[in-house]
Amino acid sequence: MATWSNADTLSSWKKLQSLKGMVSIADELSGSGAADRIAKYSIPMGGALTYNFAAKQVNEQILKTLAELAEEQQLVEKYQELLDGAVINTGEKRMVLHQLTRGQLGKDVMADGVNKREFYINEVKRIADFANDVHSGKLVNEKGEKYTTVCQIGIGGSDLGPRAMYLALENWAKKNNTFKMEAHFISNVDPDDAASVVKSLDISKTIFILVSKSGTTLETLTNESFVKDFIKKAGCDASKHMIAVTSETSPLAHNPDYMAAFYMDDYIGGRYSSTSGVGGAVLSLAFGPKVFQEFLDGAAEEDKLCLNKDITKNAALMDALIGVYERNVQGYPATAILPYSQALSRFPAHLQQLDMESNGKSVNRDGQPLGYVTGPVIFGEPGTNGQHSFYQLLHQGTDIIPLQFIAFRENQTGEDVVIEDSTSQVKLCANVTAQIVAFACGKTDENPNKAFAGGRPSSLIYGAQLNPKSLGALLAHYENKVMFQGFVWNVNSFDQEGVQLGKKLAKTVLSGNMDGALKAYSSLLIK
Repeated sequence: MATWSNADTLSSWKKLQSLKGMVSIADELSGSGAADRIAKYSIPMGGALTYNFAAKQVNEQILKTLAELAEEQQLVEKYQELLDGAVINTGEKRMVLHQLTRGQLGKDVMADGVNKREFYINEVKRIADFANDVHSGKLVNEKGEKYTTVCQIGIGGSDLGPRAMYLALENWAKKNNTFKMEAHFISNVDPDDAASVVKSLDISKTIFILVSKSGTTLETLTNESFVKDFIKKAGCDASKHMIAVTSETSPLAHNPDYMAAFYMDDYIGGRYSSTSGVGGAVLSLAFGPKVFQEFLDGAAEEDKLCLNKDITKNAALMDALIGVYERNVQGYPATAILPYSQALSRFPAHLQQLDMESNGKSVNRDGQPLGYVTGPVIFGEPGTNGQHSFYQLLHQGTDIIPLQFIAFRENQTGEDVVIEDSTSQVKLCANVTAQIVAFACGKTDENPNKAFAGGRPSSLIYGAQLNPKSLGALLAHYENKVMFQGFVWNVNSFDQEGVQLGKKLAKTVLSGNMDGALKAYSSLLIK
């Protein structure tokens, strides 16, 4: 079994601290060896993607030490133990099985009296059968009409991931004739959110997906009641318009108020649930079960590559280790996710939850305070929009913020126009190229206001096109990157106690049994 240790007890960690500021990426990318470096510092990923880290502040000595850190901290061994069903989530004393939703890379995992791989395969099949019945018209509304729209009700991981994945594939599905149903999402307990969505729908032809693992999530159940009121006012039967994605032990399971219920379990955290029924129901209804399976296949392909102990052949592991070097040696406080694809408009928001909810921890897996910083702040926006927003600070601000670019050679729709001798897609890719070099190399100028220091590190994930398989691999890359970083820092990346305190205090406010600051602040807002 792997040994769990704080990073600062490792000899490789201490060696890494002495390697701060060794590399000038301006020198590396301005010299004659730039092309060789760009070719060498590149790792194939799943889904026909590639991870390139040539514009990162690393050299062979730093990479060698990062490899030693991966070996000493037994990162791949810990991943294998996770796949084999070890209790990795120490805070909640649970296994971590989201990889099992898309492939069998470890031993048979038995829990709750069932083979969990078989359980997840069966749920995918049940969802596929339901979606096919909806698409074929075998399953219809009260009037015998086909359903045309799906609307997911959930919050946090029940919204951010599935919404990001839907938006990522919407145009691709329309172009490739796999678009089946338009999808909408309701998440915020703010009634304006639910009202604006529901009022835009033909309720009689809409299937609402209620997603709550416990069946007790306050915001989600509040929005369910809100939506049911609209369904009733539309003269419809809610039991003909709602399905549930939940655990088999929740009050939503085996409940006649829902057309169907699809199951997940406590071994899959919300932010890791896009490849479970949480993402599977809405994506299968929107695009068809075949597209969802391709998405799973891409994730499985990337998961398998993450078992390689050679960090130069394991993109997620390399990305994780470089991120640790940037956070704990270089002292950089944040990371910007910059997809040059409008389809990935909500992907940074999903990664924000994935990373910050997982590794935003100040104690180790045993509850002991850590003596080093952990997860960075994650933010981002699609290019080129971000260039006209926060790139000013990224280029010339006082903090250096590492960047992660994501780009594709082809767009999804096939539609484009030539303006001034180049297409829009070529202009988009030209901007990615320019930004990587501008951040790395900077520019001198007699006018300090127009001078760029450079030395801003970045990586690039790229491929031919964003499609279901490449999206699945991209998602798995980041899930596994976060996992590996959590292993390095010896934190539990799979609980989220920081989310709970505010929820409990909100219930106290709603009970009316409060005093002190809670009572004073509530009096400012609640009539």
